[in-house]
Amino acid sequence: MQFPLVSRSGRIRKLVEEHRDSDISRVELMNLPGGAESFELAAKFCYGINFEITPLNVAQLCCVSDYLEMTEEFSKDNLHLHAEQYLESIVYKNLEMCVEVLQQCENLLPHANELNIVSRCIDAVASKACAEQIALSFSRLEYSSSGRLHTIRQAKCEGDWWIEDLSVIRIDLYQRVITAMKCRGVRPESIGASLVNYAQKVLTKKVDLVSTGHQKLVVETIISLLPVERLAVPISFLFELLRNAVMLDCTIACRLDLERRIGSQLDIATLDDLLIPSFRHGCETLFDVDMVYRILVNFSQQDDGEYDMDGVSIFESDSPHSPSQSALLKVSKLVDDYLAEIALDVNLKLSKFIAIAEALPAHARTIHDGLYRAIDIYLKTHKGILDADKKRLCKLIDFQKVSQEAGAHAALNERLPLQSVVQVLYFEQLRLRNALCCSHTDGNHKPVHHQSWRISSGALSAAMSPRDNYASLRRENRELKLELTRLRMRLNDLEKEHVCMKRDMAKSHSHKFMSSFSKKIAKLRFFRHSSSRGSSSPSRQSYRADSKVIERTCASIE
Repeated sequence: MQFPLVSRSGRIRKLVEEHRDSDISRVELMNLPGGAESFELAAKFCYGINFEITPLNVAQLCCVSDYLEMTEEFSKDNLHLHAEQYLESIVYKNLEMCVEVLQQCENLLPHANELNIVSRCIDAVASKACAEQIALSFSRLEYSSSGRLHTIRQAKCEGDWWIEDLSVIRIDLYQRVITAMKCRGVRPESIGASLVNYAQKVLTKKVDLVSTGHQKLVVETIISLLPVERLAVPISFLFELLRNAVMLDCTIACRLDLERRIGSQLDIATLDDLLIPSFRHGCETLFDVDMVYRILVNFSQQDDGEYDMDGVSIFESDSPHSPSQSALLKVSKLVDDYLAEIALDVNLKLSKFIAIAEALPAHARTIHDGLYRAIDIYLKTHKGILDADKKRLCKLIDFQKVSQEAGAHAALNERLPLQSVVQVLYFEQLRLRNALCCSHTDGNHKPVHHQSWRISSGALSAAMSPRDNYASLRRENRELKLELTRLRMRLNDLEKEHVCMKRDMAKSHSHKFMSSFSKKIAKLRFFRHSSSRGSSSPSRQSYRADSKVIERTCASIE
């Protein structure tokens, strides 16, 4: 019975030779990889019992044949050779089979690692995934009508069917697979989709004391595997990871990394994303305001410093490296909505409310209606607030930037301090006076409009960033130049009319025509005379205003 095993297994042969002189009837094999099931397969091979090598048992056969030394050194055409040939010719050429083998290797460590079965399967998976993406990209190339080669836009993660397959392997092996894929050049969007799928499979399972530690490991590993590219994963997934990281007490480095990533794309977040419950013991507030504050600081810091690069003017709003004004506007509206939500919390301290409101730069808000609404809700919820604290809150509002509806509401709001109400009434009076001037000025409404606009712009310039101040001056210049162009066109029309009247006068010498001609000439002379004096001509005023703005623009640039 022992002869076939002895002839094919070098390990068993050595054990038998060592105990030849003793009456030992049993040989003990310690730490046999795969246990009794693997030994049964090896024994079947030795005794000529046919069985099929599959992806589910080939890793066992490799490990047990190596352990029993069933190699060509002791017998030709041995088990180890058959298992290796199956791996090389079949498994490593098929991504699904490689994943199945990896799953079987989980119970065969460290032997599977020592035989490089795991590393070879991982390399095969990464290579196949990368090759499929390259092939898909080439298949979507086509020539346009102009003869130029372009790529047809493809659906997100199209062809990444392997994403679902990878969700079944253990987290340590999954980490090695994703790392290999990054090195091979697999698209960041595909990596991100795989991470989202894996996290959803693991984190939605029922939680107990044992699985809590496993989920913590999964969250920390997935955070470390996140692609560096922006928008590679949905921002809602980043917020979900952050909630789990806080709840599972993951490392501070993981949480800070997530906060930095969220801050870099905060402009696409929603209010529900920001409403993160407080998981810390002893925290009085309903939501984690401190975490949102850190995210806003990350957004503001990348807004101020990340895009300031050598050779790029920081004043050019259309520069690819300059901060997006639209992103600032979106985040400011998001913050105002968030303030309105947390203002309902009676335990929210005034200092934290103000810190959130001031986390963005002053020029981020072009309209202060949302901020006014949030402050009004806070005052309504915290009725016992001191007058000094009310003044601190209302100093956050620039009443020049509230709409007419919000200003009317603020003027009758008894919760506001008297100083704020006076400011509202004063600015509403200025707005009404400017509106009346514009409506009652006949023909010269444009210069009045520009003048009032410049006053408003100048009053707000202190609260604007240098980039926005520069952009407003450029817009002001363009408007004034357009006004000069309109005046020149009006003058050209009058000159054409003069030529036509001279032509008509040559044809007709009637008294009626001469009378009308004299009146038109008088008007023309008056226009030119007043234009040459520069006393009350709108074109001269506009030209001088244009010159002043140009001088001021040049001075600001210098």
